[in-house]
Amino acid sequence: MNFTLLILSLFASSALAKAKMNVLFIISDDLTATALSCYGNTVCKTPNIDRLAAQGTRFTKAYCQGTYCGPSRASFMSGYYPHAIKMLGYGSPRPNIGERATWAQHFKNSGYYSARVSKIFHMGVPIGIEKGTDGPDDPASWTERFNSQGPEWRAPGDGETLESNPDGKKPGPVGGNTFVVVEADGGDLAHSDGKTAKKAAELIQTHKDEPFFLGVGFVRPHVPFVAPRKDYKDFLPYNKMILPEKVDGDWDDIPKQGINYKTSKNMKMDVRRQKKAVGGYYASVVYMDRMVGQVLDSLTKAGLDDKTIVIFTSDHGYHLGEHDFWAKVSLHDESAAIPLIIRIPGKKPAVCHSLVELLDLYPTLSNLCGLEVPSRLQGKDISPVFDNPKHEVRDAAFSVNGKGFLLREHDWAYIQYGEGGNKGIELFDMKKDPKQYTNLATDPKHAGTVTRFREKMTAKLKEIRTNDLGLKY
Repeated sequence: MNFTLLILSLFASSALAKAKMNVLFIISDDLTATALSCYGNTVCKTPNIDRLAAQGTRFTKAYCQGTYCGPSRASFMSGYYPHAIKMLGYGSPRPNIGERATWAQHFKNSGYYSARVSKIFHMGVPIGIEKGTDGPDDPASWTERFNSQGPEWRAPGDGETLESNPDGKKPGPVGGNTFVVVEADGGDLAHSDGKTAKKAAELIQTHKDEPFFLGVGFVRPHVPFVAPRKDYKDFLPYNKMILPEKVDGDWDDIPKQGINYKTSKNMKMDVRRQKKAVGGYYASVVYMDRMVGQVLDSLTKAGLDDKTIVIFTSDHGYHLGEHDFWAKVSLHDESAAIPLIIRIPGKKPAVCHSLVELLDLYPTLSNLCGLEVPSRLQGKDISPVFDNPKHEVRDAAFSVNGKGFLLREHDWAYIQYGEGGNKGIELFDMKKDPKQYTNLATDPKHAGTVTRFREKMTAKLKEIRTNDLGLKY
């Protein structure tokens, strides 16, 4: 960057800070980037998220820090890796933790109106949505909070439970955290995400004359896959859906700890049901995308596009039959990688291939909005990428799933289960084997790479388990 560009960049950053930019944080639940057309999907069309991507910076190697909802959300909201959160007491009820404000609370303490609509911290889906309850929210984070009650799997329409029937007796759809597809009657406002979009639009209009931090949490495409009938039209009949490649012996070189908790086998999903699961998931994504569009349109209508930083992401990725895995939790890229799009007024559209983490949002947005960046935060300020998308933020992304740990470099993915990998290791060459079919951990040719990653993981765990008070986790 030459001197003139540097001055212009500093001036632009200063102008952003002085303007006290709003933050609109939109998060979809259980969304894989591969379901979005701006990330290459040719079947599932997401024009509203695509529009945001065309105006902002789209990240191709963004990773969550926990591959299931609660730890991931508590991590990026608290500013700590999942290991530290339980010890520090984030969640509800939260003890007095002094200066350890959450991301939203930090903005609230800095004079922002801070509100959430629906699921930002963890919230049970579908039960919490059916009841309209807060879940393990963090009340101190918000000036106001709003829930979006919906019928979920009980929505009127044509429904089917795709995995093994939990009670073996009831006909039709059975609820809970199961794969249920409902081609639902009624319009957008019959469901949680429609109500979320409507409330978010109202709040933007009401608070357009003051700085705000608005968290908008859409619950789709989290199961049950419920969407208005019109959103299914491109995915019917379901038998035209294409499933991922099936590889004989795919699990043979994966440690037992690495076999996901939901598989085609243990869910007893035949090919018909698998294809319907993909179609139902895509329909839920299309519905969510339309609701994102309504929120973005409300921002434009309020005249706030030039005053608001917009983030779109998900809490983790999702398997749609890859390796015969379904849902979240695994540490493979389908589950650990996430979509991430950030639109900043005055910044040029770009695609960034740097490794970044959800944990980076708190320090980055604090800096961009001219707030103090707490030194305790374990994420990195990635704001340089918005002037130089080739800037490298980190050499590896880190994630956990309760059984193991992931270090994801550009060229390698290393997963170890148990401390030191005593319960198994996976190593994948992401250049030659991007879909992670061949585990190289036991190949003598790669012993040096395994040793390097063992040492790197030991150092990373030591680093993230010590916070500013010197507490060990």
